[in-house]
Amino acid sequence: QVQLAESGGGLVQAGGSLRLSCRASGPTFSWYTMGWFRQAPGKEREFVASINRNSSSAIYADPVKGRFSISRVNAENTVYLQMNSLQPEDTAVYYCARAYAVSSRVYHEHHEYHFWGQGTQVTVSS
Repeated sequence: QVQLAESGGGLVQAGGSLRLSCRASGPTFSWYTMGWFRQAPGKEREFVASINRNSSSAIYADPVKGRFSISRVNAENTVYLQMNSLQPEDTAVYYCARAYAVSSRVYHEHHEYHFWGQGTQVTVSS
């Protein structure tokens, strides 16, 4: 059973930055695409970013393009989400997830991900 643990959330003013981390258990982290999703109060969970296993490909949701950056360090079993120019609408619980299949693809659909972390709260004040 893979366990994912997010950290780095918190309260920040609009225009500020945060870096989220997600550390995975187990020896197979480098085989899989990783993703970040978020869920705001009263809204469905939405895709934020995805990175493939060797960091050769990454995709972003339109609302975060140019502001957020996903990266990973396979030797540390960790995926990161650097968030800049944060806005109040970025307030949400942020989740990392590991893809279901071993591939080099990136994914934006929930059903492509098999394991999920518990989430970390990000609150952006105006």
